[in-house]
Amino acid sequence: MTRLGGIGDDQPNGPGDDLLAVARELAPAVDGLAHLWSVAAQGASLRLSPHQLRALRILQAEPGLNLTALAEGMEIGPPTASRLCDRLEAAGLLERLLHPHRRREVRLVLTGRGQQVLSEVAERRARALAVTLAGMDPAAREALSQGMRAFLTAQHDTTEQTDEPRS
Repeated sequence: MTRLGGIGDDQPNGPGDDLLAVARELAPAVDGLAHLWSVAAQGASLRLSPHQLRALRILQAEPGLNLTALAEGMEIGPPTASRLCDRLEAAGLLERLLHPHRRREVRLVLTGRGQQVLSEVAERRARALAVTLAGMDPAAREALSQGMRAFLTAQHDTTEQTDEPRS
């Protein structure tokens, strides 16, 4: 199996092991999916940037994060995260609440409207994806589904490995 990470690591060891070639082959499909995802999101009742949607999704998954944790999760600086939250709060999608036990800490929580917008975007995206999937052969759809589940597992495992403290 090929491991990316150093000189010569992208050399194939067997069929399907040329990871860069596979990545290049998949790139147009990934671009197409990203475009479909973006267009579907922009058709929602409230247009949000991908950055804003990502912040809302993070806060939906982990309600009550503070600004620093959101910034870290988005890999942006705290000032950028603060301005992002200002805009989301002004749109009525997010509210800042004082932490019940730590007076200096502010928690970020989605409003009902924020939850509603995320649900609408998710539904629009699912419907747009379903239209494309309908044009695929059932066996190809199943293969894609299996491949995407394996991709998510590998992505999760890779993220966990890179998040572990190094000694």
